[in-house]
Amino acid sequence: MPAALKPEQTEAPLRAALYFRVSTGRQAESDLSIPDQRRQALTYCAARGWDVAIEFVEPGMSGTDDRRPELQRLLDMATAGGAPPFNVVIVHSFSRFARDHFALEMHVRRLRKAGVRLVSITQDLGDDPMSVMVRQVFALFDEYQSKENAKHTLRAMQENARQGFWNGSKAPYGYAVMAAEQRGAKTKKRLAIDPVEAEVVRLIFRLFREGDGASGPKGVKAVTSWLNEHGYRTRLGARWGIGQLHGILTRATYKGEHRFNRKVWKTRQAKPDADHVPVAVDPIIDATTFDAVQTALKSRNPKVLPPRVVTGPILLTGIATCAGCGGGMTLRTGKTGRYRYYTCSTCARQGKSACKGRSIPMDKLDRLMQERKPAEQAQSPTPPQMRA
Repeated sequence: MPAALKPEQTEAPLRAALYFRVSTGRQAESDLSIPDQRRQALTYCAARGWDVAIEFVEPGMSGTDDRRPELQRLLDMATAGGAPPFNVVIVHSFSRFARDHFALEMHVRRLRKAGVRLVSITQDLGDDPMSVMVRQVFALFDEYQSKENAKHTLRAMQENARQGFWNGSKAPYGYAVMAAEQRGAKTKKRLAIDPVEAEVVRLIFRLFREGDGASGPKGVKAVTSWLNEHGYRTRLGARWGIGQLHGILTRATYKGEHRFNRKVWKTRQAKPDADHVPVAVDPIIDATTFDAVQTALKSRNPKVLPPRVVTGPILLTGIATCAGCGGGMTLRTGKTGRYRYYTCSTCARQGKSACKGRSIPMDKLDRLMQERKPAEQAQSPTPPQMRA
């Protein structure tokens, strides 16, 4: 019989990392699934004498998406180089780690290369070719099941929208989500006009079409500046920006034509119009006013203007900053591109109430930069920030 191992020859127990995940925020709030996953994982490790080195908890994250902070932290720790802080990753099932079979195999191979195994409590497999094939079959089935669930969920949400109910996303500015009726244990909700925010929406359209009485119709930038100068703030208490204003002016919801299922939720790619589901909502702006604003916006769109001639690169992009607010200096043109300036981007986006701003002819600032003494350039091998 072989001699018994001396105490110093006994192998150290494996160090385990536990990874727990639930797909929705509602599951995370119920606080049932993750504690159960943790209980089973701890029991599994204790039965094998494994030490738990670290836990990773991913509440309310889809297994079809790799952009999970805790998953990426786990992978980075395992593959950072040198001895990883754990030898094995414990999951309740392979679907907790990934519901995309390509992603699962990629992660398994990446971990294996670092000397770390992925172990499922409920799908206990080895590393032989048969076990690898079975794991891949499990992964394919999990991916198929996930896509089927998503299809049925979307179908239910589309029908919910057709009946005029809200599907749970954040309400557009000017509206609030209100309980409409009770169906069993579910509370159906609708969009209702928020009287305070709705007045701001009407003001935005009025400023764009008619002005404030002291001047004529204003552009998007001028409306943004006017709101910020007069103390108006967004729902979160922030200053208004040009993009937010443009989004309000172009959102058909305000004339009572909200559309659900316009984009793919994961990639944000636009879907065909045939896939859109109209949702009846109370209008804040009458259709005639809304359509007139769209016509005016299109007529002012730079994309429909003649193309401007650009004769060279913008030398100081990302280098020059405004001395007043620290914001970057951006390119602005005048006379249809004949004159070019570096202008404070904060002032350009939010108006003079955010920063008084300053503009400097582009050729003048570029020339000053290029005429710096060679000795100064040698002392500063990377371009320093310039404050204009």
